[in-house]
Amino acid sequence: MTSRLLDIGWCTLAPFAVVAVYLGLGTFAVLLIGEPIVATSVLGMLVVVLVGWVRIQRPRWLAHAPAPRPELEIPRFGWTVLGCAVLAFLAGQSLALWIHVTAGSAGFDASNQTRHAAGALATLLLTLVAAPAGEEALFRGLIYPLLRKRVHILASTLVTAVVFGLLHGNAVQFAATLPLAVLLSLVYERTRALWPCVVLHLGFNLAAVLVPAQMLGALANPVSAVLCLTFAGCAVGLYRRVAAGTEPGAVPGARGESAMR
Repeated sequence: MTSRLLDIGWCTLAPFAVVAVYLGLGTFAVLLIGEPIVATSVLGMLVVVLVGWVRIQRPRWLAHAPAPRPELEIPRFGWTVLGCAVLAFLAGQSLALWIHVTAGSAGFDASNQTRHAAGALATLLLTLVAAPAGEEALFRGLIYPLLRKRVHILASTLVTAVVFGLLHGNAVQFAATLPLAVLLSLVYERTRALWPCVVLHLGFNLAAVLVPAQMLGALANPVSAVLCLTFAGCAVGLYRRVAAGTEPGAVPGARGESAMR
């Protein structure tokens, strides 16, 4: 019982502490720079540097057992991930669109206005460079490993995904990013590398920029519910594959944990 309470406390404290420091740095960056989008981009790059230093210089701080299977088996896993990524995008975007149409979102509208005010170049820099790199360093490179040192894959994945969605600050973006966050945590657990997560995150953001909302409109309710259920089924299957694809009892060495590969 005591161990369970400690696990619950850790799942609350670790993400809260990391996010609190992140938001504090973000507030300072906005005050210093003045432009929220540019400040967020600078903050993202700072997170990459700081987390990268920890992963390179202090790999044991974030190491956790069990170790993944050899990398030679990962390409077959990649095709499954790509299929899940497409489903994550369609499910998240269609659900987000349905929420925005039916209930609206002042937070999402304000976020869009801020992006438009910053200009296309600053917004693209944030969307396609700083956000994928910085958010993956923060969530999959730091928060997820900290949770996994104490709790199981499922709890670590769900807590990381929920915190990732909440950090976006509104219901529309929470719904849009939640499937992606679940997928990225499972990919990180399987590969112990950040670069696949960054690439998938970049692809997701790029698709969100390029695919018109009108094309996704046909996938809104009730099709969005079917897509979400389909993704949930694929995520469960992927989770079982990831959980079964590790070597019990081994702690990753420097090669698997030491760098933001």
